[in-house]
Amino acid sequence: MKRSLLFFLIALAASSLVVAAPDESPTWTNPETARREDPDFAIQGEYRNETMGAQIVALGGGKFDVYVLEGGLPGAGWEPGKFRIQLKGEKGHFSDAASKTSATLENAVLSVTKANGTKQALTRIERQSPTLNAKPAVRSVVLFNGTSTDAWDNAKMENGLLMANASTTKQRFGSYTLHLEFRTPYKPDARGQKRGNSGVYHSGRWETQILDSFGLDGRDNECGGLYSIAKPKLNMCLPPLTWQTYDVEFTAANFDASGKRTAWPRITVRLNGVVIHDQVELAKDFTTSAPLSTPLTSPEGPIHLQQHDNPVVFRNIWLIPGE
Repeated sequence: MKRSLLFFLIALAASSLVVAAPDESPTWTNPETARREDPDFAIQGEYRNETMGAQIVALGGGKFDVYVLEGGLPGAGWEPGKFRIQLKGEKGHFSDAASKTSATLENAVLSVTKANGTKQALTRIERQSPTLNAKPAVRSVVLFNGTSTDAWDNAKMENGLLMANASTTKQRFGSYTLHLEFRTPYKPDARGQKRGNSGVYHSGRWETQILDSFGLDGRDNECGGLYSIAKPKLNMCLPPLTWQTYDVEFTAANFDASGKRTAWPRITVRLNGVVIHDQVELAKDFTTSAPLSTPLTSPEGPIHLQQHDNPVVFRNIWLIPGE
């Protein structure tokens, strides 16, 4: 074998190994530890005053993206179509040359200066979902309360939390109302689908995506998206290591006496208390990576929690079956 060919094959093998390398991004699963070990964690988050909001996203190594929102924060004053500008920077200084907008951060106060010279001061806040810690309602089927994984196949529990471990409910359901709480890890160096990825599959077929997409556009493959079906009305994702809520009304597919499907299922989704999908038709048999990936022949199916090599955790999961 010629030396040039040998070197080419070695280089090719080495490049393949690099592509296949596992994600080794620094990862924190506990907010107290993240706050102690990474100063960027205390900076990342939401800021607002009476007329403006901002979301600061940590990118690792002291770098940040800052999204300035006219009217307030998503679900609290800002709506799609209103002013939204992205600034970039580090060490408390952020800017966007195109819009001539800049901001500085000092003592948890973000000072934003627009092109016309007007300045606004925004203070850091920590929002919680209004349905956080919601108690199981009458007729509820409790799927997880921190004491047992008996309702699930392939479940793993640590410190009273259900891990993202490709777990599937033993019981199948038709129509239902579901409450579920989740927390994504803090992975500032990671990007895209490597950043806190998991998902909740309804009837084992249609995914409401879980991802640390705090501050991003709000696409169908980001948090709140109906994967490959519909993007959320707005991005209601809160910062990583914040407990968040899904409240879902799922209407199962209809079948006639002969077994022919007469209607696709529909879904209404609230992320952190805000409606992000309203009676959306799930007009396909299944979405990407669904555990049930066969033609739809039944109105019933399980709840499935996706395992995507990220330490996403769950708690307080309960469901009210449809009548």
